[in-house]
Amino acid sequence: MANRPIMAILYDFDKTLCSEDMQNYSLIPALGMTPAEFWGATNDFTNKEGVERILSYMYMMVKLAKERGIKLTKEFLNSLGKDIHFFEGVPNWFKRINEYGAERGINIEHYIVSSGTKEIIDGSAIASEFKAIYGCEFYFDEETGEPLWPKLAINYTMKTQYFFRIAKGVFRQIDDHLVNERSREKRIPYRNIVYIGDGLTDVPPMILVKENGGKSIAVYSKGNKEHVMPLIEDSRVNYICQADYRSGSELDKVIKLIIQQISITEELTKKEITLTNK
Repeated sequence: MANRPIMAILYDFDKTLCSEDMQNYSLIPALGMTPAEFWGATNDFTNKEGVERILSYMYMMVKLAKERGIKLTKEFLNSLGKDIHFFEGVPNWFKRINEYGAERGINIEHYIVSSGTKEIIDGSAIASEFKAIYGCEFYFDEETGEPLWPKLAINYTMKTQYFFRIAKGVFRQIDDHLVNERSREKRIPYRNIVYIGDGLTDVPPMILVKENGGKSIAVYSKGNKEHVMPLIEDSRVNYICQADYRSGSELDKVIKLIIQQISITEELTKKEITLTNK
């Protein structure tokens, strides 16, 4: 197991694994708002103050919770994860894909790379399926347990760094020197990396993965295929599939074909090395 080749699947979260923005399920209703009201207020704040959009939503979460007397602790945010509604097949997806990979001599690792709230993802039913979860985080006051400052904010272009971190096995986000070392050996070849996202906010990592020999997949909810058509027409992704993670779905078939391809490529690479060393 330890010496097997590794394949990494990187996922966006909102509208990729779950049907809408994670804050929409429980946080925004707890604030007494509709999603349109919350995200509208966030956009207004961005446009008025020039604050980066991801930092804007994090600020609005803290501001509005405080105004309404809600303690936005890590535990409270974790508790919101249980209400997330996932696309069909997601809960069983990881075990099934891991087993399929193992049958073909490949270890599969799953990662979240999201601009959503990590503390909410950590409380979700599927959190334990991931080797690492990268998302926006708060730094919490030790006495009150409430947010003091953003610990990490991942906007859409910042997602690209995780392609290199995961490939090199540099998982700690403060290890900037290690991830930028030119000679550092890759733990996972670029060609063994897959990125799954849902739209324009995922374009930077989709292009990066595709151009470095990996595979990018854009998923869409039922009836919304037109939302991702420009991504395949502009060659920004390799495939588009409905966000259906059940066995036998188009997405299931595509991932399994990619696993087969990686398995064959790895075997051929081993043969080349063996023949070269003779």
